[in-house]
Amino acid sequence: MISAGDFRNGVTFEEDGNVLQVIEFQHVKPGKGAAFVRTKIKNVITGSVVEKSYNPTAKFPTAYVERKDMEYSYSDGDLYYFMDQETYELVPINRDELSDNFKFVKENMVCKILSYKGKVFGVEPPTFVELAVTATDPGFKGDTATNATKPATLETGCEIRVPLFINEGDMIRIDTRTGEYMERA
Repeated sequence: MISAGDFRNGVTFEEDGNVLQVIEFQHVKPGKGAAFVRTKIKNVITGSVVEKSYNPTAKFPTAYVERKDMEYSYSDGDLYYFMDQETYELVPINRDELSDNFKFVKENMVCKILSYKGKVFGVEPPTFVELAVTATDPGFKGDTATNATKPATLETGCEIRVPLFINEGDMIRIDTRTGEYMERA
């Protein structure tokens, strides 16, 4: 059990059958009245974020979210197969459970599979990935006012903005959280 007074960023707990994670918290002691904890919480299953206030003495059961490293093997229609690196068992995960930044993942990359009581609810790709540029227009000299970028298609099929000096065949590093170009690899 965890009390609302012990909330910290990243803490997961159960409330009304939902698994919630604290994104932000603030202990408030108004001049008049009782203290309370103002939080911004995320439902880890649905992804919805709400703001809510709690009495600091309120208690909730702690929820243990399992994060397991698994290797992305292949996709077959709407199912994406991940291999457990210890048991070599293939686990199918529906496309709905994948986040938007999964478009940067190619086969044989290791991702974190998030599950609660055996039910998979999310896939976290690696924070940084290195991908090859398969198609981009050549950059033109003198076209560099400030931070000039151009579209580039990567080997996974997704498209991002890159600096003008990047050419086809270059390996680049991408931050999957923001989907932005970081540097040449």
